[in-house]
Amino acid sequence: MRHYYLSFFAACLFSLSSALSYAQANDVNQSSRIEPLASKSLLLDISTIAQSRLVAVGQHGNILTSADAISWQQAKVPTQSTLTGVYFIDNNQGWVVGHDATILHTNDGGLTWQLQQSLPQKEKPLFDVVFKDALHGIAVGAYGLFYRTVDGGKSWHNEFHSEFLNTDDAQYIAELKAEDEAAYQDEIGSILPHFNRVIKADNMLYLVGEIGLLASSSDFGQHWQMANEIYQGSFFDLLLTPEQSLLAVGLRGHIFRGNAEMKNWQQVNSKTRALLNSALLTDDNRIIVLGNNGVLLTSKDDGQSYQVQTQKDGKALIAGVWFNHQLVAVSDVGIKIIKVK
Repeated sequence: MRHYYLSFFAACLFSLSSALSYAQANDVNQSSRIEPLASKSLLLDISTIAQSRLVAVGQHGNILTSADAISWQQAKVPTQSTLTGVYFIDNNQGWVVGHDATILHTNDGGLTWQLQQSLPQKEKPLFDVVFKDALHGIAVGAYGLFYRTVDGGKSWHNEFHSEFLNTDDAQYIAELKAEDEAAYQDEIGSILPHFNRVIKADNMLYLVGEIGLLASSSDFGQHWQMANEIYQGSFFDLLLTPEQSLLAVGLRGHIFRGNAEMKNWQQVNSKTRALLNSALLTDDNRIIVLGNNGVLLTSKDDGQSYQVQTQKDGKALIAGVWFNHQLVAVSDVGIKIIKVK
């Protein structure tokens, strides 16, 4: 069985979840606790709701919403699992994923949440979720975890995408399936790399993950086309730039820039060795990349060069959005509003 690296924040939480989730299977479906300092606790993703409000998710099943990025309201949530990804398709409908293969849904803009899936026996987290419309969505996570819904999340079905196997592993899996079905089912649950993030841009889906995984899909994830190998390390996010280039960011400050067809990749000097977690656009088409150790990179030339703006507290900047002409980021100390130079 192969082993893969996890990102800074996922590694700690995945390890803790694996140790506790099965033993505490009854606890993960308990409602989250209302915590006065939830906006200052570990938060792992943030998104806008129809460009008018914010929603952030994190540890202990915390989900927070805000209209101004200053005052935050904590929702009552039917799980205490750590939550890692959030996606809204309009002002009302949204989904959140997290540890224990948890999937939550809201139809009132994040005020209330319903549990659509929780599988603590799997001991695996989901990291990201994306929807094409109110019915069709996918959720991805550790060791190739991949779920699809065609009914708005009323039911979720697991998929195994063998196109992510290398030639040797594909042959091994085929032989194992013919010889031992039980062993085959066990092995396909761990042989794929972690899927760290899935991104919808224009009419395409992009997937990034471990061991240099970069892939695209034109049919909403039914089939995937792998990019040529450019790097053996992990990627944690990908951004389609205003000039239709792709930026992939990952371990040890690595940034690669390619075209929209996932070709002609070139490494860009990021001026940092920090792990890079997330990339986003401002309303004036600047590019911002967020990383560990308080690292914040900015680019004014479509991602060809960067300036480093390090936060004094050195806390990991995990994800962010551009909201009301400012950067709102989540970190291991909660919400941060950052003035970008």
